[in-house]
This record gives sequence, C-alpha cells and structure tokens, in this order.
Amino acid sequence: MPHYQDHISSAANLVTPYAQVRAGFIALALEKNRKATPFVEEAKALKTLAAKAQLPSDLLQFTELRSVLLTAAGVSEKAAGHLTEEDKTSAIQGLIENFLEPAGQDFIDELVFRFLLRRGDSLGGKMRNIAGALAERKFSRTLIATLSIEGRPFSWLNAKSRQWLPGSRDDADVEMQLRGLHWQNARGNRTLIYNLIVPIVGKNVDLCLFNALPEDLKLGRKQNSCHYQPTAYIALGELKGGIDPAGADEHWKTAHSALERIRAAFAQEGLSPKTFFIGAAIEKSMAQEIYDQLLSGQLDNAANLTNEAQLVSICQWLSEL
Repeated sequence: MPHYQDHISSAANLVTPYAQVRAGFIALALEKNRKATPFVEEAKALKTLAAKAQLPSDLLQFTELRSVLLTAAGVSEKAAGHLTEEDKTSAIQGLIENFLEPAGQDFIDELVFRFLLRRGDSLGGKMRNIAGALAERKFSRTLIATLSIEGRPFSWLNAKSRQWLPGSRDDADVEMQLRGLHWQNARGNRTLIYNLIVPIVGKNVDLCLFNALPEDLKLGRKQNSCHYQPTAYIALGELKGGIDPAGADEHWKTAHSALERIRAAFAQEGLSPKTFFIGAAIEKSMAQEIYDQLLSGQLDNAANLTNEAQLVSICQWLSEL
C-alpha cells in the first residue's frame, strides 16, 4: 500500500482549512516583527547619537555615523563598495542640504525616518523569502522530532559554518541554522540537504535525500560530490510555505513544473527517485490534481504543511526510505 494512504484518503484531506490560513498569516506577521527588531533598535541608537548635533551640517563630523548617514541618503552597502570617500561625502551632503536642513529643528527625526525607510526596503527584500524559511523550520523540527521518537541518532549541517554537528532532541532553535540532516536506517546512511542545485536537472531543488554519508556531499561545484552522481538520489521534493490562498495555484504550478523536470532528467539516466510535495496553501482544484498524481503513481507522496499528522507521516516515510 502506498505510504501516502496512511494520511490521505481523498483530495479533500489536502485542502488547507481557513483556521490554518489565518494562523499562517499571524505567524508571518510575528516573524516580520521579529526581523524588524534590529532595525528599530538601530533607529533608537541613531536618534540618541545624532542628538549631539546642533545643526544638520554637524553630522558630517560624526565619523561613527557615516555608514548610517549613507544608508539614510539611499546608498546601499553594495553601492557604497563602488564609491570613493569623496562620493560618499557628496551623498551625505545631498541628504543634509535637500532633506535635513529644510526640516529645521526636526532634522534628527527626519534623519531617523529616512534611515528607517531605507532599512525597510532592505527588510522587504528579506521578507519575500520568509514564508519559505518558516516552512523549512517547521519541516525540520518535525523531521528531527520524528527521528528522535524513532530513536535514530542524527547530525545536522550548520548553514553558516558548513560544519556537521551531532544532533540532540533537546537542542532548541537548531532549525534556525539548519541546512541538512543525516541519519541511518535499515537501508544505510541518509543525508537530506535543502536548496541544492541538482546538476542533472540544472535547477535548484528544495529537498534532496541521498544514500550517502555527510562527507560524501561537498557543497559547490565539486565533481566528486555525491550530488553529481544521479544514482545517489533517493528522493527529491518541493516545499512551498506561502500561505496566501491567492498564490496557492502559482506555487503548485511552480512545484509541478520542477517535479516534472526532475522526473524527466532522471528518466534519461534510467532512474526514478521518489518525488514528493509539501505545501502550506492547498486549494480544492490543486488538491485534486495532487491526489490524482498520487493515485497514478506520478507523485510518490504529499502532505499539507499545516496538518501535523500529515507532516509527521511524510517525515516518517522519508526517515525510512
């Protein structure tokens, strides 16, 4: 019996309930506020330090505020790397003459507002990926919990240091820094990696499960890495964390196209690794499409990210592949 039947008996099981949509939007709002906290604290510090200036022109003498003044002037960190010190000074003078001096006694508030405006642009760019990051964290925590309950020791890949570290069921916030997981089952070593460009496909894949040790995987374009060996792949999946029902169809179309590319690329090598889909926003029409693909065997497994039972079930399936 196909594993998906353990948690899905009809297309309706895959549809995201309104209560979960609402909870998802709240989770996103809270995460946005959390991400904005450093910017707000920077603005508070800026206001305190800039208050020492009697006139807007005095700010040019505050060397410790130079990078902040550049930000308020609309110069990004990337752009600043291409400017001379004279160019930077000119940009700050433009900020002072065109915006701070006309503000009169309120020039410090004007500076803080413009700083937050520019930092907000930066935050907006990061926010586009926040739903995906939250989805990865939820999936990671559930998979770790599943491995722990099953009594499987595991290690995890730190995304920043690229070091594999021994895992513990008691570790808090591991999912915030995690890029991969390794464990063993009856069939051998299993290594799961997030967001990997699969050479045979030529595109990024959200989740890749390998029959390999962690040291067999060398991130980057290293030909001796297992991700260059098509036979090392056990399963590949798409994880879509967007919760807005209006974008659900588009998320599924993107995932469907990606999974089709994966199957076609591996089929040319005479291989057929498992494929799966996990999504947060699943509407009725796409739920039926996903279920039809499960029934036909085109898709091996699927789950709604907002449904704990389904998520645990698909994590158990992955742990045992």
